[in-house]
Amino acid sequence: IEMECTLVSVNGARVELEDGRALMLGRGPETRITDKKCSRHQVKLVANYAKQEVLVTQLGPNPSSLDGQCLGRGASGCLATGCTLYLVNQSHPFTVEFAGNSNEKSSSPQKKGKAADESRDRQKISNDGHWQQIGSLLLFTAAGLPDSSKIAGFDVDGCIITTKSGKVFPTSPDDWRVLFPEIQPRLASLLKTGYKVVFFTNQMGISRGKLRPEVFKSKVEDILQTLQLPIQVFASTAPGIYRKPVVGMWEHLCEKANGGVTIDVSQSFYVGDAAGRPANWALGKKKKDFSCSDRLRKLDSKRRLYDPPDASLTSTKQEVIVAVGFPGSGKSTFFQAHIIPKGYAYVNRDILGSWQQCVSACERALKEGRSVAVDNTNPDPESRKRFVSQSAGVPCRCFNLTASLEQAKHNNRVFGFLLQLFYSMQYVNEI
Repeated sequence: IEMECTLVSVNGARVELEDGRALMLGRGPETRITDKKCSRHQVKLVANYAKQEVLVTQLGPNPSSLDGQCLGRGASGCLATGCTLYLVNQSHPFTVEFAGNSNEKSSSPQKKGKAADESRDRQKISNDGHWQQIGSLLLFTAAGLPDSSKIAGFDVDGCIITTKSGKVFPTSPDDWRVLFPEIQPRLASLLKTGYKVVFFTNQMGISRGKLRPEVFKSKVEDILQTLQLPIQVFASTAPGIYRKPVVGMWEHLCEKANGGVTIDVSQSFYVGDAAGRPANWALGKKKKDFSCSDRLRKLDSKRRLYDPPDASLTSTKQEVIVAVGFPGSGKSTFFQAHIIPKGYAYVNRDILGSWQQCVSACERALKEGRSVAVDNTNPDPESRKRFVSQSAGVPCRCFNLTASLEQAKHNNRVFGFLLQLFYSMQYVNEI
């Protein structure tokens, strides 16, 4: 008979604990506790069958206690047979029962010692390493993790792990399992071939108050304990420069979290599941991706820069070019790369402040005999007419930027934060 570990309450609740597998426990139907002072994730429990004890780590805002020893948030203690765990404020007592025969007991002393060593090694993988808080970025670096010029990056949810419940989003911090059995050996193989394995994950629930940082940290440590591999984990906890698809986490890795080793992008890769794919993107009625935070849909690299292909981007004669396109569709980048270097006067509402100022600037440039490039959104005939009316006797062309709304939103999100950071740095430098 294999050994079993059961947490038992005086109210009749019984909770089974697997060997070496973390379980979050607190208020809920499993414990029959309704006391609001007891968090739903009050403690983390990890049973050690070899030692016949349970490691208890306190997570909730109110203290737990273990045989009279008060456990504050983040503190740990061992629950053994004959001891009592009070989940919160000396209330809701639980004891532990180990029953049956473990493999260690029925084996030789040498095998028992080896099993105990492996158990300690599993605990070491989980506990060794350190957490850092950098603004809205949480960073875990496992002890002994080698830095490398080759990075194997992975998203976590839906890529490395999935829910045990089968739901899209986890119902609790321990509602997870490794997605495929091939994942662990594949990651181990990458490490052996010189890659540094790094996880990048968005965890907005932390800033929204739906997920406490210490609960998330425990979940990450449990995942790494299960994988038994040294891995670095980046977690963005709020909107900003670190949240995917913004590249802040990657830049922090390159600049400050790789031991000074320069990363070779050509030898590195990233794997994620949020690619913005529509419903039924593959055979078998595949569900659509919940977002495109890991990758915007691939653009057609063979598409022409402009249409018709025999048109000239600029003219040797005086003219007015009026751009049309979403914010973030590439108007400014296109004009700065292809039009302004040819001597066109640049008219931009973000710079001048109002459409009236833009019209006046266009009028002045035309009187000076210069061609004009109007870099505004100009979404309707009325807004475009303001500039067409100024170009009496001067040819006027419209450049329509064809980036989709989704692509423009992506560009605004990624580059908007980077520009905001750039301008704030410029302001600090000027001060």
